[in-house]
Amino acid sequence: MKKYVSFFRIRFLTGLQYRAAAWAGLSTQFVWGTMLLLMFRAFYRADTSAFPMTFEQLSSYIWLQQALLALFITWSFDEDLFESIRSGSVAYELCRPADLFGMWMCRTVATRLSRTALRCLPVLIVAAVLPRPWGISPPASPLALLAFLVSVLLGLLVISAMGMLVYALTFYTISPVGLRTIFASAAEFLSGGFIPLPFLPDSIRRVVDMLPFASVQNTPLLIYGGFLSGQEALFRIALQAAWALALILAGRLILLRAIRHVVLQGG
Repeated sequence: MKKYVSFFRIRFLTGLQYRAAAWAGLSTQFVWGTMLLLMFRAFYRADTSAFPMTFEQLSSYIWLQQALLALFITWSFDEDLFESIRSGSVAYELCRPADLFGMWMCRTVATRLSRTALRCLPVLIVAAVLPRPWGISPPASPLALLAFLVSVLLGLLVISAMGMLVYALTFYTISPVGLRTIFASAAEFLSGGFIPLPFLPDSIRRVVDMLPFASVQNTPLLIYGGFLSGQEALFRIALQAAWALALILAGRLILLRAIRHVVLQGG
């Protein structure tokens, strides 16, 4: 266990070194969040009753989405891992007295957490001082805040496990570009990255809500704003845990099968 904690710690501290990139990303997130709010505001002025969420709930959703962008981003991958698979240097990883899936999972989680640690607080502070209904509102209740934190942790495990699936499947491809592009495009839409999932038609939303993508950012952000509460919130959190476990097991099995058949330097 200590070796995985060490992998996590090293990767987390490494991620904290990129402060300039974090500040550059912050400016982008503030601008993007503002643009989204202005766009939605125009639609809300036309007919407020036509939307499933209040504008205050939507504002909290968007600012939390920007604050936790590095945590739930779907197109962020570890380029070093792709290069190690492509070049064959993954052989050095296989020689270490540690589980390959565990090492890479620790790296993935640590990278996302370190990037979020640099960006999250400034976004939340600015959003908190904005006038209503443009800023972020307090959580619906203390219980909602607790459920939100648990859901965020499970969402991190789900998106990290999805990334591990992409890495594992890369062993079976010549280049990871196509695989990661298809995954990022589908996951970003189906996780509520473009528009919150409650805005989808009911017939489509009922299906999308059960997919693993909805267990990434959609569930915790809706819990925070009070859109999901009570038994429904508990069901969604349980669904997150189920998907996290299923994806981790699937990723581990595919990776184990891949490294058993991998050919390095003709051997």
